Amino acid sequence: MSYVLRVVLPDRPGSLGAVASALGRVGADILAMDIVERSFESAVDDIVVDLPSGKQPDVLITAAETVPGVRVESVRPDPGVADRHREWELVEAIAAEPARAIESLARMLPKVLRAGWAIVVRVGDDKIIHLLAGGGGVPNLTGVTPGWAPVDEAGVLDPEAYWVPEDWKTIGTEMAVAPLGSSEVAVIVGRPGGPALRDSEVARLAHLAGLTAVVAARGVPVHRHSDPPA
Repeated sequence: MSYVLRVVLPDRPGSLGAVASALGRVGADILAMDIVERSFESAVDDIVVDLPSGKQPDVLITAAETVPGVRVESVRPDPGVADRHREWELVEAIAAEPARAIESLARMLPKVLRAGWAIVVRVGDDKIIHLLAGGGGVPNLTGVTPGWAPVDEAGVLDPEAYWVPEDWKTIGTEMAVAPLGSSEVAVIVGRPGGPALRDSEVARLAHLAGLTAVVAARGVPVHRHSDPPA
């Protein structure tokens, strides 16, 4: 089974190689690696590894943290096949079919951001949530109060806010939101079980939402799944 190991490590030569060697000693096969954030003092990387049958994922934590200065932020099952080109594939899909740009964004975002689900919603003056598109394990929005609306800029949502359903809180759903063309339309990504979405991931979400809004404006009106037929 493959897992995503998020590690915080000193930004110095050899740190990542030492982590890779430590993981190799417990039988983990590294499939891919993404740089999540990088600063002057440290780096945050997502390492996708394949772990042999019979071994528990906690061995990955123990192995990685044998490297001085390394801290494991989370280990979670890999939600999709490791693919370093997945973000470009999303951009290409959006550009290829402007009329379905919003559907493509929601469908592919969980893979791009390694999240559990993504939804694009519109909230009108009546405060009713209209689901425009979804991807991954789309949650049930029945009875959910749109406490995130209106959305003027991208950001992280408080997972313990009053409007968050109890079942989302129970599994520790981390979320981020970005406006999509207007403050009434937003794209929200959820990562059940964490880890929290970092600033760089929120920036990617904002960029992709902005791109989608521009492309979608050139296409035909988007079908609103929860609106009654004309």
